[in-house]
Amino acid sequence: MDRLKYMNYQIVSHRLLLACAGTVFASAGFAQTTAPGAVFIMNNSAKKNEVIQYARLATGALVEVRTVATGGRGSGGVTDPLESQGALALSQDHSMLFAVNAGSGDISSFLVFPTGLELLGRVPSGGASPVAIAIYGNLLYVLNSGVSSNVTGFEIEATGELRQIPDSTRFLSTNTSGAASISFSADGKFFAVTERLTNNLDTFNVFADGTLSPIVTNAAAVPGLFSVLFAPNDVVVAVSTGAAGATNGSLLSTYSTAASAALTPITPGAATLGAAACWHVLTPNSRFVYASNSASGTISGFALAASGVLSAIPGTIVATNPTGSTNLELAVSADGRFLYSLNVGTGVIGIFSIQTDGTLVSAGAAGGVTPGAGFEGIVAY
Repeated sequence: MDRLKYMNYQIVSHRLLLACAGTVFASAGFAQTTAPGAVFIMNNSAKKNEVIQYARLATGALVEVRTVATGGRGSGGVTDPLESQGALALSQDHSMLFAVNAGSGDISSFLVFPTGLELLGRVPSGGASPVAIAIYGNLLYVLNSGVSSNVTGFEIEATGELRQIPDSTRFLSTNTSGAASISFSADGKFFAVTERLTNNLDTFNVFADGTLSPIVTNAAAVPGLFSVLFAPNDVVVAVSTGAAGATNGSLLSTYSTAASAALTPITPGAATLGAAACWHVLTPNSRFVYASNSASGTISGFALAASGVLSAIPGTIVATNPTGSTNLELAVSADGRFLYSLNVGTGVIGIFSIQTDGTLVSAGAAGGVTPGAGFEGIVAY
């Protein structure tokens, strides 16, 4: 069987497995219940980068399924070594997973099965030290933070493999910008990048061939810019650690996007009431935004209006992790019912049930994270 036919066979098999996921998990020894989704984390090991897959049960609880090597090398390190959001990314139909290998300078592609991931292969990232991935349809961009900071585009082919798009590399405002996060707008018209060291929020128009326009450099409304996500209506949501030395000074900001890709602040800086907020996540309906205050061990919650205006959920702090958690990146399940927190200090994934008013209720934790070992990246469906 040639490679193309084999890949098509695998994709068809994947869809069949999804249709009978409950049966698959029951036969594998899991509880007699359906597993409506999954959560993935990455160990970012410099020796052997690996992705750990968990089955997400109807209660939100996680059951470890399998650990699969990416075939590449991570950066290694201790706490937040990639200094990024988005080291793992799922395709929009959740059938494929992509991971950065910062140490070997490439991207790994996987098919997603309920019984475990299957590695398709690796491709060079188009730069040095890839740290983040963003996807819109069959278009994937990777953020390369090393040497000359750039973003490079790839087409996700029907087989799940990646093909670099000619003339898709765009350099950021400086060679060493400390770029940390990338995102596509919900309609695929715009693309955004954060630069930590310059405090710039770069934006681009996305052309029909998958390439990007020349860079539009926007100064962030508040200091300490880290990560970015697009909400509907081309609203940009960014999280910042705030002014140096400020106590619990982290902030969330929103911006509107003009046709030229220039940004205008909507909510310049809503206080998270926590320290070192570097990561955030939107619920699938974009009704709520959650920010991870890693130095405080807390999670802040905000309501997001269609206009882009942020309003703190009463109390702002909607969850408090155990002391020493050092919660990094967050992920929300595709059904919007559960939030997952990668807590690298205590070596667990914190699990929270999302209430109708946006508040969070603890639903336990799952193990599998080695404390202080450089784990980075979490996604869920």
